[in-house]
Amino acid sequence: MKRPPYLTPSQVAELLLVAPVTVRQWARKGWLRAELTAGGHRRFLKSEVERFAVERGLRLHHESREGIRLLVVDDDPQFSAFLVELLRDQEGIGQVAVAADGFDAGIMTQRFRPDVVLLDLMMPGLDGFSVCGRLKQDRSTRHIRVIAMTGYSTAENRKRILEAGAEQCLAKPFDITQLLAAIGIVETSRPHAVRTRNLERTPSQ
Repeated sequence: MKRPPYLTPSQVAELLLVAPVTVRQWARKGWLRAELTAGGHRRFLKSEVERFAVERGLRLHHESREGIRLLVVDDDPQFSAFLVELLRDQEGIGQVAVAADGFDAGIMTQRFRPDVVLLDLMMPGLDGFSVCGRLKQDRSTRHIRVIAMTGYSTAENRKRILEAGAEQCLAKPFDITQLLAAIGIVETSRPHAVRTRNLERTPSQ
């Protein structure tokens, strides 16, 4: 009798475009059912991962894809340009696009169809809270992962954006390794080390 296909946390993370630690958190909370090996390691039935993805409005991403499509939404052009330069060199990233504000984010989401949105919270007009809420309320976009970024990392702002559907809220200035871990990839190019320090001094919101 053929054994059912089991996946490791890392394999599940690749399918859902999240960090392995996120998969483990889902398992600990009982949202994603796991079985334990004799050594105490979590393993997931592929059918269970598919069920979870459908229930949460997530898409499964397979190895044949070109890589993560990532949309940066920030009204600071220098900050956005830095992120584009950094991220497009990383293994696992397919394409990177930019939206200058919340209204542009809605247009770019439909045109670019990102897998992940890096979303600034404090933008004129339509802020990040509203953008995230709209993405998560629309069945056609609720699968998109939202990672918030803000220079105003208060407990209230973090609570609001997580309740709106973001999976994390990074405080600016943040460490590049922290950003890549949130996206679910490992840094593959080191020439950006000096630029990383420059980014940390950017007076960005």
